[in-house]
Formats: sequence, C-alpha cells, structure tokens
Amino acid sequence: MGVYFGTDGFRGIYGEVISPSIAYKVGNSLGSQCNKKKVLIGRDTRRSGSLLTLSVASGIMSHGVDVIDIGIAPTPVIAYLTKELKLDYGIVISASHNPRNYNGIKIFNNEGFKISEELESIIERKLLITNELSADKVGRYYNRPRLARKYKNNILKNRIDLSGLKIVLDLANGASFSIAKEIFSSLNAKVIVLNNGKNGKKINYKCGALYPEEISKAVIKNGADMGFAFDGDADRIIACNEKGEILDGDDILFILSKDLERGESIVGTSMTNKGLEVSLNKQGLNLLRADVGDKYVVELMKSKNAIIGGEPSGHIINFNYSTTGDGVLTALTIAEIVKKNNISLSKLVTFKHYPQYIINVEVIDKYRILNSDGLSSTILEAQRLFGSDGRVLVRASGTESKVRIMCEHKSKKMAEKWAKKIESFIIEIEK
Repeated sequence: MGVYFGTDGFRGIYGEVISPSIAYKVGNSLGSQCNKKKVLIGRDTRRSGSLLTLSVASGIMSHGVDVIDIGIAPTPVIAYLTKELKLDYGIVISASHNPRNYNGIKIFNNEGFKISEELESIIERKLLITNELSADKVGRYYNRPRLARKYKNNILKNRIDLSGLKIVLDLANGASFSIAKEIFSSLNAKVIVLNNGKNGKKINYKCGALYPEEISKAVIKNGADMGFAFDGDADRIIACNEKGEILDGDDILFILSKDLERGESIVGTSMTNKGLEVSLNKQGLNLLRADVGDKYVVELMKSKNAIIGGEPSGHIINFNYSTTGDGVLTALTIAEIVKKNNISLSKLVTFKHYPQYIINVEVIDKYRILNSDGLSSTILEAQRLFGSDGRVLVRASGTESKVRIMCEHKSKKMAEKWAKKIESFIIEIEK
C-alpha cells in the first residue's frame, strides 16, 4: 500500500483526505499512463461524487485524454465496461461501505482488474507534477449513462426464469438502485426493495451490507425466500435465507463451491472461517488464503487458476462472469441455484462456523501499534494456546485508522477472552 492508496483504492473523509484538488491531480497523473486516450468513470450516490467526478475528469482531460462518464453505477459495471469497450482505465468515485462523508477513487485497468500497487505508486509519485496541455490538445468529455445497459444485457444472458421466488433487496441507498430491481424483475421474481434512495444522504446509513438485520426482518415479515443486502457501490453482498438467518461471504462461497470439481481451489483470506476450510476439504476442495482485500484475493485467484474467491465481508469474485466483486451478480447466481435445485436457501449452507470474536480498535498510528514487541508476544501466546483449534489475526485496516483483532476458536469463550485481552494491550500501548 502507498501513502494514499490502501487495499481498496484511495479513500477518506471528503474535505480532509480527499478533495477536488487531489482528485484533479490523481486524474492528471493517471492520464500520463493512457495509451488509447480514453477513460471511463462512474460514481455512487454520495453528494460529493459529482464534484469529485468532474475534478478527476478535468485532470484526465488536461492531459489530453477523453473521459466517458456513465453517471451513477455500481463498481462492477465500470470494471465490465472498461474491458468490454477496450478503454485504458475505469474509475469509480465511491467510498464503498463507508459513511456518506467519505469518498474515494478506485481504478481498474483495461482488463477490468484493479490496478497494481506498482501503478498506484507511479500515480502517487506524479501527484506533485501536473501536465497542462494547450486548448487544442485537451481531452473531451462524453456523458453516456446508457452504456450501463451493456452490463445489464450481459448479466441477463442465459439466465433462468425466477418466477415463484420472492426476494428482498436492500440497496443501501447506493449505486445499485439503478439496476438491481430491474434485473430481478426482468426474470419474473417478485421483488421487495428497501433503501433505494438516490440522493446519497443516507448511503450505508443503518442499511445495506453492514446492517443485514434489516433484510432479515423484511424477509420474515414478507414471507420471502431470500434477501440480499449490498453496500454503497454494490461490489459486496450479504445474504439472508427464508428463516431470516444471515449468510456472510463464507456461506456464499460454500454455496458456490457446489459447482466445482474435486481438487479445485477456492480463494479466501486470513479472515475466512476455519469451518469453511474444514468443509471444503471434506468435499475434496482446497481453501487458499490471501491477504485481506479483494484485490489480493483476485491476484491469488489468477496465479492459482481459481474460479471462485471472496471475503467474509461479502466481496465475491466469480471469474466465470466478472473480474471483480459483484453483489448483484452473486445474488442472481444464488437465486438461480435455489430455483434450479428446488431447494430452500437454508438447506444449501450446512457447514458449521467456528466462533469468531472480532474487535476494531481506533488508534492514531496503526503501524506503530503492530510493531510493538509486547503485542507480538501476546499474539504468540494466544496462538500457542489455541493450537489447531483456532486462529489469531491482528492487522491494520486498509481503509481506516484502526487495528482489527480476530480470534477464532471452537470455544466462543476462548475466542472472546483473548480478543479482549489483545484489545486491552493495544489500548495500553495507545495511551
């Protein structure tokens, strides 16, 4: 990770970490890396998105590169269209699951994958130097919101009829408001929509993937077959079965694993539940663990020729259909599996989760904390006591000033005890 770019692009509080001026510089810097001289850009519903979009676009055009703006659209739409239209890069103005006062910049390459850390470093190095071309050489701006139809048409290819299914969708007042309901309705599912605001004032506010209890209540209330909650840019998903039980990314990976052959691999992360690993092994499948962050999952998937990968947080990547996490696509795939097999969603997830206790500790300098010898000793002690019955993971957040603690053990009390002990140690260091 660089100075500005974290595990999922360049992100922070608008007006503090990210601003129109820095967005302009990012665009101008990226423009220097273009060959075909065309870049696609889209955004989520945040109010600051329009200004940051125009700022990034201005920086790109000042370097002689054309910009195609498709307006509000989920992140996977940008990834797909960038590859489909053979453009240099695709840019998403979004802070994903973060509150409305945050915003960010994600960049995809011409193959629809997030750009490399090497290119992120090049962009950062060039931020101090802008290149302003003469009037007859600047790029042009095109407003093309209808291009999103290409994504919709592609995702609907060879799909089955979903009539008879009642599905709840929580759109998090985010970018998926423009496509999610339309896709499911076009396949004849009965759709109940929650939180489909378009003005960004309540994006991710007590709704969406971070608050799955909302779809749980709605599924029970409406007697629905399933529910799906997306985040602000719809690149992640949390599901709910007909009983109101929440299904995280690990549960979804288990569902998708049924289409794999023995000997194949699924890519998870260091946060992936050990219960999933045990269950996959029983099916003759392998679980490979990447660092936390969907771009690291994708890198490992490519290097190991894996088709399916994802994170417990709900970033699910299926190379059969997409190059990045796609909440709507994943929801559609799950609904199809239920319909094809004529089985309830609750019966598709049978593995037992190991209890996990997770604590996020706000700190001033997360890297100073992690370099503490005392903290390292405490973690080693916990790992020694856990043995093969559990795991301990303490890491820096890639997007916030937090240290994340995860203790996993067959005994919930053991996991909780050590997570709190590590939290107390971090708080003492922070004083």
